[in-house]
Amino acid sequence: MEFKPKDFPALKNDNLLRAARGEAVDRIPVWVMRQAGRYLPEFQEVRAKHDFFTVCRTPELACEVTMQPLRRFDLDASIIFSDILVIPQALGLVVEMQKGVGPVFPEPLNGPEELNRLNPEGAVDRLKYVGDAITMMRHLLDGKVPLIGFTGAPWTLMGYMIEGGGSKTMSKAKSWLADHLDKSKFLLSLLTNVTVDYLEMQVKAGAQMLQVFESSAEHLSKKQFVEIAMPYLKDIRVKLHEKLNKQGIEIVPMVIFAKGAMHSLAEMSDLGYDVIGLDWSIDPEDARKQVGPNVTIQGNLDPQDMYKSQEELKELTSKMVKKFGKHRYIANLGHGITPLTPIESMTTFVNTVHTALDD
Repeated sequence: MEFKPKDFPALKNDNLLRAARGEAVDRIPVWVMRQAGRYLPEFQEVRAKHDFFTVCRTPELACEVTMQPLRRFDLDASIIFSDILVIPQALGLVVEMQKGVGPVFPEPLNGPEELNRLNPEGAVDRLKYVGDAITMMRHLLDGKVPLIGFTGAPWTLMGYMIEGGGSKTMSKAKSWLADHLDKSKFLLSLLTNVTVDYLEMQVKAGAQMLQVFESSAEHLSKKQFVEIAMPYLKDIRVKLHEKLNKQGIEIVPMVIFAKGAMHSLAEMSDLGYDVIGLDWSIDPEDARKQVGPNVTIQGNLDPQDMYKSQEELKELTSKMVKKFGKHRYIANLGHGITPLTPIESMTTFVNTVHTALDD
């Protein structure tokens, strides 16, 4: 069956989108970063048969794993199964998902002189499989919940491309900022433009909300984050809105999640994103003071709390929800769910979010 990005089923649960826009909700919406992932045995079964990026590139498989958590839990959103590193792949770099290691670039960018290895021309066309999966998923969801699309942010992608994988220090990427600032800005601009095209494609395919993952913000000082990362985060939002407006396409809510940059919540609230994702390091009431009343906040239970007893998890979740309140709030973890998380903890977390304010 061919799925087309039109005639989508009517949305039955729009609490996520209402919360993002600051409207009243029937219940606090909740979803979890990496909710389609390794903690689910059915995901492990798919991965036992297929390479990670094969799942990403095969719409039927991507939709199957996207749907898996929705069959188990009373979630208020789905997020398309993909990876932030599909953009470097589309630019011409090889990325492998190695067991026990994570993503690896066999040939990273070893210096600015290698920037000519990148091919942005047609990059978004090489990511069409993500759009195909989004369109297919919108139909398969049958309006049950909204579908979130996402991307990595420029600084985070730059770090992977230079470091050759995940890094605890980002020393090579930070050396580029110190020694090759102009070339670093060239790369960040290139990534920004491809990201805008990529997000535009996701909206056209049917994504109803977009999240930008600045997962490596923790490696930058506040000054670096504000001066180096934030201008490109703003550009993504501004340029995407301009493109969609010119085509008469409805603007969808956008989330910025900058892990480790809770020092700059006030500055991020001026970027124009509808939602700011919080990591687990900040108190909800403190976050609200910094963000102000006109931006929705999302988060922020510590993923490690999911390993505690169910009673303790319920108490911590309830306490968190009561601190955030019902207005302009989307419940989530403060980072992605971890692989060994007990499945019953997800049930407890999701159900507690929905009932915490009933007392």
